[in-house]
Amino acid sequence: MTVAALPRLIRHPSLTAGSVLLAIVLLPAALSLVWTPFPPGRLDIVHRLAPISAAHLLGTDPFGRDLLSILMTGARNSMLLCTAAIALGGAIGIPVGLAASASGGWREAVLMRAADLGLAFPPLLTASMIVAVYGAGMDGTILAIGLFNAPAFARITRVEARSVLKRDFVAAARVAGRSPAAVLGVHVLPNIAATLLVQATTALALAVLAEAGLSYLGLGTPPPAPSLGRALADYQTQIFDDPLLVLAPGAVIALLVLGLNQLGDGLRDVLDPGVAPRP
Repeated sequence: MTVAALPRLIRHPSLTAGSVLLAIVLLPAALSLVWTPFPPGRLDIVHRLAPISAAHLLGTDPFGRDLLSILMTGARNSMLLCTAAIALGGAIGIPVGLAASASGGWREAVLMRAADLGLAFPPLLTASMIVAVYGAGMDGTILAIGLFNAPAFARITRVEARSVLKRDFVAAARVAGRSPAAVLGVHVLPNIAATLLVQATTALALAVLAEAGLSYLGLGTPPPAPSLGRALADYQTQIFDDPLLVLAPGAVIALLVLGLNQLGDGLRDVLDPGVAPRP
């Protein structure tokens, strides 16, 4: 991203909307690192299903736990887990895409068919296999979501890198004696970083949905760690007694996904046209 793109970043409506939506969720989530109204695992049966009050801003669940504290911690856990999963997907997919773009021929075909094979295993199936072997946990969720996103990173990296490899400054670097690894790392990767950032933001939104779905099915974050998806599963039987128990975690998930999608759309509009080569 260049300095010239900063004014457009600030003024872009999608970026502004996405930032506001994410701030509504992520600021309380970040605050949960040092403070929550109540310990999220604290049971208080006497005050179970308590209504909204000054003490409990969103009420309590069937076990008397403070709902706001659960949502703050659950949103934090979800974002940390999904960020780690997308980082893993990028760490696997980006080198594969770079290697495929630089090698060409049968090597490129083999690498990309291997990436395509990864798309045949959705996160739910991958997570089910991992849980069957290692048991449910955050590590399995990260691995499942990361492996599912790696092929997408590989494909977009290959397409963008091949475009950059055709430019004159890359040819000049090769003539100057730069090694293939140096060409990819110094001249290609910086010029596709904006596109990869957009891909990571979009993938993060999908990862939030995937993590919530896996936790809902009992394949994600295990108790007692709070989870937005498991909150939906645990509270769905209370939807007629206290609809807020289901609406609140659902709204947090929706805000995260919508905010990340808006942020990704804004970054795509601002960064992609303005990415200048760095010879």
